[in-house]
Amino acid sequence: MSTSSQKPPMQATVDATQDGNPEDNSSGSDAERQETGDQDVAPEASQASSSKRKNKKRSKVSKVLNAMRGNEIPQSIVNHVAQQVKAEQGKSSAAADPESIRMALEQLKIMDVLKGKTGVGGRGKKAMGEHKFWETQPVPQLGEEPPAEDGFIEPTKAIEDVRHEPYPLPKDFEWSILDIDDPKQIKEVYDLLSLNYVEDDEASFRFQYSAEFLEWALKPPGYYKEWHLGVRVSTNKKLVAFISGIPITLRVRGNMFRASEINFLCVHKKLRSKRLAPVLIKEVTRQVHLQGIAQAIYTAGVVIPTPVSTCRYYHRTLNIPKLVDVKFTCVPRNMTLARMIRVHKIDTTPHLPGLREMEPKDIPEVADLFARYMERFGMSQIMSVDETRHIFLSGRGDFSQPSEGHRRPKQVLWAYVVEDPESHRITDFFSFYSLPSTIINHPKYNLLQAAYLFYYSSDSAFEPGAEESGNLKKRLVQLIGDALIIANHAKFDVFNAVTLMDNMCFLEDLKFGAGDGLLNFYLYNWRTAPLAGVEAVGGVEAGRGIGVVMT
Repeated sequence: MSTSSQKPPMQATVDATQDGNPEDNSSGSDAERQETGDQDVAPEASQASSSKRKNKKRSKVSKVLNAMRGNEIPQSIVNHVAQQVKAEQGKSSAAADPESIRMALEQLKIMDVLKGKTGVGGRGKKAMGEHKFWETQPVPQLGEEPPAEDGFIEPTKAIEDVRHEPYPLPKDFEWSILDIDDPKQIKEVYDLLSLNYVEDDEASFRFQYSAEFLEWALKPPGYYKEWHLGVRVSTNKKLVAFISGIPITLRVRGNMFRASEINFLCVHKKLRSKRLAPVLIKEVTRQVHLQGIAQAIYTAGVVIPTPVSTCRYYHRTLNIPKLVDVKFTCVPRNMTLARMIRVHKIDTTPHLPGLREMEPKDIPEVADLFARYMERFGMSQIMSVDETRHIFLSGRGDFSQPSEGHRRPKQVLWAYVVEDPESHRITDFFSFYSLPSTIINHPKYNLLQAAYLFYYSSDSAFEPGAEESGNLKKRLVQLIGDALIIANHAKFDVFNAVTLMDNMCFLEDLKFGAGDGLLNFYLYNWRTAPLAGVEAVGGVEAGRGIGVVMT
């Protein structure tokens, strides 16, 4: 499938900055505001006119163009654009030449960047270089050279030195710690995200996180309820903003440290002018510091200071008629719909002997295999046995109800192992999760059923010469191929993957098509050289720098 046939996939999860940049809290369009159907958000919610928005947009463009005319473009910007061009057009593309890119930017060919086509900017985002909030934070700044040594930017604060009072909110709002065990409160988070979270550039699809998904994602062993932060309207207690964090152990190259994984930053569309996003980020940072943790990992679909790696989304079509109908994809000019369906047909039965659903008894072996496999990547999450049990077993749905195909009611996570028929040893496993998207304003369909490749491992990686001989690739093609078969039985419409871990070696063989979405990885208060994502970096193959899959 050609790249042009793919629909942008939500720009991934804007985990650190809703709409990319917390300084940019502009309101959505009139249609977006009407879509919420909610008149009780805030006493002073902004109702900017379309002419003002147009003037504001023109003002932003003028600022960028003036900055480009009068100032030297940072080399980091040029390098990042070059990376995206290579990803989209191939490494041999003349357009990837750094000097050509610099000249193009200086000749005001920056409009595509502002429209988000290169991943350096996005619709309604602040211009490149205008990151006033992030300039105050301990993150690598755009234009900085890679560090000679990895390490923290600021030392960990002593608990007594951490601010004791919450950061002040604008008038008419108050802080609220969300209880994820309370069905009423988790529904509030679900409702907020369903109407106001990440959309694709055409506002055709929006992530729809279920209550079961949020429970699975936000309650790992040792989680802190104080890291589930909301903002409410003081008068009616309506939830209008949210941000979350969970504790993880992270390894970056040779360094291992405790960190927080920041996710689900969302501000109600009517309140994007209230500058709530920076306050949310500062407050969750304060809460994290109170636990003696000073580092964080987060992702965004746009560039802020400064990505440690950039990965790209790939899509494997399953329900082609539906995907074409909702314009997630289209039929290439040299192909009919019938032939497209035939070319992408999925086998009906998994092929690997010993493949079965993961069970509690498998967890010790799975944890060991996972730990050894993830050492192969530049950055990875380190999981205890209890964390492994939670992440692969707790989202498997309601076992008391009958299942349909390979899907149980309320299931958000699918995890399978391969058990050697003779030794009964676990040799491989794979997992994927369900993250559907609301299809906005479509007459026939209202939900896109999307599966996302999660963690996997294979002991084929440890066989001598496995990579050189192609044996690891062959095994992963078989393993993830069976994952596609199970996902198809479970009635998913599309199967998504990102260019991390070993994904690059099987995406083409399994007929994944490159999407338009880019996912940038960020580290807070930690410096390290760039990690291989969408392309090779420093002799490390594409994808092999990142071993963290964020939901």
